[in-house]
Amino acid sequence: MFGIFNKKTFLRDLIPDGHVDIHCHVLPGIDDGAATTDDSLFLTQSLSKFGFTHCVATPHIMGSTWENTPESISSAYQKLNTEKEIPLNLRYAAEYMIDPNFTKLYQTEKLLTLKDNYVLIEISYLNPPVQLFDILFELQVAGYQPVLAHPERYIYYHKKFDQYQRIKNSGCLMQLNLLSTVGYYGPAVADAAQKLLKAGLIDFVGSDVHHEKHILAFDQKTLVKDTKPLQEAIARNQFFKP
Repeated sequence: MFGIFNKKTFLRDLIPDGHVDIHCHVLPGIDDGAATTDDSLFLTQSLSKFGFTHCVATPHIMGSTWENTPESISSAYQKLNTEKEIPLNLRYAAEYMIDPNFTKLYQTEKLLTLKDNYVLIEISYLNPPVQLFDILFELQVAGYQPVLAHPERYIYYHKKFDQYQRIKNSGCLMQLNLLSTVGYYGPAVADAAQKLLKAGLIDFVGSDVHHEKHILAFDQKTLVKDTKPLQEAIARNQFFKP
């Protein structure tokens, strides 16, 4: 039984059977995640052992760095399914960087979504986009429900915590990285994750796995003192089950 006084909870023990992952980089050779189909198989097999049964692969679409398209992502997905027998119900979407190219994308073509109109977005780790709230508004006008990936990792918001509430009030949902709860990205990110959970600002979670080190981190103890809000966010991922 997990609770507020449980200080020895391993992350993998919080994953229920039938879990749905909505953020991972398991498609081969398409971004900074899995490099080969063997890497993809290792990652998906590992997630399956933790209790994951469904997975939405979300390769980066990032101007000048990862210039993926629906066609290139579909190609990587088809290649993986042809060469390897994946132990998960796997489908694909994308993780869109809000950059100068993004506005053109949602204005001129259909975005790859997690489910229905839910689209996963990220912002720079250095500075927030100047027109972030305008873009969030325009994205919703275009018919999309934005889901902000790993808000706890945007360090410039840690001392401006009210900005998280402002983002939520703008109609944007939030997805926490599971590994943030074990301190994988550092104590400041783990602290921000705990505060966001306690404030009720986290809607969903994601593994955001790229490689073996991320898989190994599931064997670490969570630093979250009260796991109830985290478990509730994990449970809400069931919304994305086909």
